Amino acid sequence: MNDRERADAVYAALLERQGEQWVQPRVERTRRVLELLDDPQRTYRVVHITGTNGKTSTSRMIESLVRAHGLRTGLFTSPHLQRFTERIMIDGAPVADAAVADAWDEILPFVELVDAELAAAGDARLTFFEVLTVLAFVVAADAPVDVLVLEVGMGGAWDSTNTADGDVAVFAPIDIDHADRLGDTVAEIAGVKAGIIKDGAAVVSSRQDAAAEAVLREAAAAHGASISFEGDEFALAEQRLAVGGQQLRVRGLAGAYDDVYLPLYGAHQGFNAALAIAAVESLIGGATQPITGDVLAEGLGQVLSPGRLQLLGTEPTVLVDAAHNPHGAHALVTALRESFDFDEWGVVLGVLADKDAAGILRELAPVAAHVFATAPDSERANDADRIADLAEAAELPVTVHRDLADAAEAARAWAAQGIEAPHRRAVIIAGSVVLAGEAVALSASEDWKGGYES
Repeated sequence: MNDRERADAVYAALLERQGEQWVQPRVERTRRVLELLDDPQRTYRVVHITGTNGKTSTSRMIESLVRAHGLRTGLFTSPHLQRFTERIMIDGAPVADAAVADAWDEILPFVELVDAELAAAGDARLTFFEVLTVLAFVVAADAPVDVLVLEVGMGGAWDSTNTADGDVAVFAPIDIDHADRLGDTVAEIAGVKAGIIKDGAAVVSSRQDAAAEAVLREAAAAHGASISFEGDEFALAEQRLAVGGQQLRVRGLAGAYDDVYLPLYGAHQGFNAALAIAAVESLIGGATQPITGDVLAEGLGQVLSPGRLQLLGTEPTVLVDAAHNPHGAHALVTALRESFDFDEWGVVLGVLADKDAAGILRELAPVAAHVFATAPDSERANDADRIADLAEAAELPVTVHRDLADAAEAARAWAAQGIEAPHRRAVIIAGSVVLAGEAVALSASEDWKGGYES
């Protein structure tokens, strides 16, 4: 068996466990495995990131900035777009197949031991995400990395990633999501997410709803942690469009940064960059040491955020954005209006059943000239007809498509009719990380950047 086959076998074994949506507040199960492994998550510094939207993009920016300092980095994010090794990055690249397979061999006896203990106690065995978290911690320790940038799976306090102690706790914008598990109000959700704040940590946060801010301040005080909010202690001072992205001016915790180039579109990405800068200032130099110009230019200049306002096709223009909840869809619409000059957008929309499809569509409606309703390739997918019903209720033109390939073909044909004025058209594929992954793969296989051919 070659290394890729070994790694694929690891993923197959993970998929045999309860899926990522099967969540219980039982962080102690993951902690038990890690204790048996001599706590690999304590062998490096940790930047721990939670929030409702922007976690992954901010995580990627932080990792890139830390790596630009000459430190060895690990990055753990979820979900993946195409292959599960994307979730565990070492020095900016997906973990090598051999490394993930070797780490699996290392952890499996201890995972099986804890599974047996859980079974004896009448409890369910370790889940997909619990075991994947352990695997990521061991991969990072074996690398070894200097810093692990760690994205929360869901919530914070009882998430399996919370077995690590973050030197820096980072809060992206907090909004309503996973209400059935995290709470019905922003304050309740913030309370769960605040669980990642550890004693003596540095906390940096995006601008938050007043209720969420109060919760975070209280949690920081209880742990003797410093806390800095965007808009008060640091800020995105200015942003303007540039070729391939945007130019920023950021007031950081330790210095001011002018003419910072970020190769990503969208106002929200500018705010994510300011948050990332504050996090790295807090990690390196205790928020007293400015990031040097060349390090900042290298760190942000090489940032990629796959599946987040990513260009997939030209003539017609096709973009993809995960936008899997209303807050993300709102940010997407703002970015489309501010960063692109098209008259009409065709929206290829596929949403998972546990997401607020009506809320997503409500946010997208102002820019949607036509909705191409489809379904992600997932057992949890919302039915395409259901998406179409919501679009019709919003009085939007809509057609139903059996899968992404059919929807994308129809959308690109529709947009190709309006490449020239007076009705310049483009396509955005949105609604699900799963759908985004499919779109990235499909665009590459069909070469959408080569233009549309009917």
